[in-house]
Amino acid sequence: MKDAGCDREIITKICRLYADGQIQDAVKVLRRHRCHLMEQLHESQSKVDCLDFLVRQMERSQR
Repeated sequence: MKDAGCDREIITKICRLYADGQIQDAVKVLRRHRCHLMEQLHESQSKVDCLDFLVRQMERSQR
């Protein structure tokens, strides 16, 4: 879970839920974390797209 970007708090919570047999709740926590990571990914992709646009614009202006 650490490799997936889960912090100590999330890991502890998931392990506790899993050990208590609350598998569905543990999965919900993992899915929420996944959603958070996907939001960050989309935000980063948007920033990269903006930078790509700026680079293309600057390269065109040199011609």
